[in-house]
Amino acid sequence: MEGWLSDVQKRPALYLCCSVLAFRLIHRLLQTLPRPSRLDNSSWRTWKWRNLSVSLVHSLLSGSWAIFCVLQYPLMVREMHSSFSPFSYLLVVVSTGYFIQDAGDIIFSGYARESWEFLLHHVVVIGTFLYAVITRHYVAGAVVALFVEVNSVFLHLRLLLKLAGVPKDSLFYSINKVINVATYVSFRLGAQFYLTWYIIYNYSWLDHGLFFLVSLMMMNIMILIYFYRLLRADFFTTHSHHNGVQKFAKD
Repeated sequence: MEGWLSDVQKRPALYLCCSVLAFRLIHRLLQTLPRPSRLDNSSWRTWKWRNLSVSLVHSLLSGSWAIFCVLQYPLMVREMHSSFSPFSYLLVVVSTGYFIQDAGDIIFSGYARESWEFLLHHVVVIGTFLYAVITRHYVAGAVVALFVEVNSVFLHLRLLLKLAGVPKDSLFYSINKVINVATYVSFRLGAQFYLTWYIIYNYSWLDHGLFFLVSLMMMNIMILIYFYRLLRADFFTTHSHHNGVQKFAKD
């Protein structure tokens, strides 16, 4: 096992390609599963269902994996620049492959315009994660950043429930929306703001600190906007108006 994990660090490009192909295969396999009949008359909703299903698989995998890595090697939280374990390095490689696959799915499916905010998010993540994979610096930071995937499980589930037509006042939706907000604050906002504090506090000696600081600030602005939209949609309004425009992030 240790020898194989060491091989990942020697040939990251190979394992990155394997990750892209693996998530593409998952995408294909999930298409064979039953889906709500109400999606059949909308190619946009059908694509969203498939895309979110793959994203849910990634979130379940990477969120739990990131927590395990930190529990296994707690030093990563304090020394995010240079400390990491081989298993955490593999996680970053696998997740980078997912984000590349998902960006490709958005572009080649023809929904880049509707999902441009997610594409921007993916570009920032892919850039920072590839830096970590290539240089082996900030691998621990990427692992901490993947704590947000714990919240993504409930974010994706929320959108899947909406696509399936589950009423917002149903028990399942109500429970999920409360957990969603709680994990958004703790795992998403908490992880992002801790990473931002770490970069600012250690800025004077960190490699390419400006690149990571700008990337984090962009992500912080995005997640705060999404949080406002989430609260408005699930807690403060009963109806939303999209003016006929299909947008992933508006949901």
